[in-house]
Amino acid sequence: MSARTKARKRALDMLFQADVRQEPILSIVNAEAKRAAGEPDRAASWLYAREIVDGVADHREEIDELLVSYAQGWTLDRMPHVDRALLRIAAWEILFNAEVPAAVAIDEAIELAKEYSTDDSGRFVNGVLGKIADHAAS
Repeated sequence: MSARTKARKRALDMLFQADVRQEPILSIVNAEAKRAAGEPDRAASWLYAREIVDGVADHREEIDELLVSYAQGWTLDRMPHVDRALLRIAAWEILFNAEVPAAVAIDEAIELAKEYSTDDSGRFVNGVLGKIADHAAS
């Protein structure tokens, strides 16, 4: 598994925790940073996970507006917590990280959705992110 895939899982965990616990993302990130300091072999995944979480936090309003716009009939509150976190991660990568091709961000999000969410989540995530990628390309 690549360092970026591990980083996405770590970012998913942090965003999910903040969402479910209704805690500020900064407190979750700080706790994770302390844990990461004791795991030097995971430094590469930690750095990108932190970049993702910071990016999602910095652009959350814009990302959430697009999610609501393209997730027809779904409010953010109606989405499963895992799906919402995955959509935010991949949307940030598509919109704000030129190093990650949109197809890679979408594929990674779909795989994580299949692994950690509902049976229908892969299709849902794919549909929403495909529309965001089209939006970004235009």
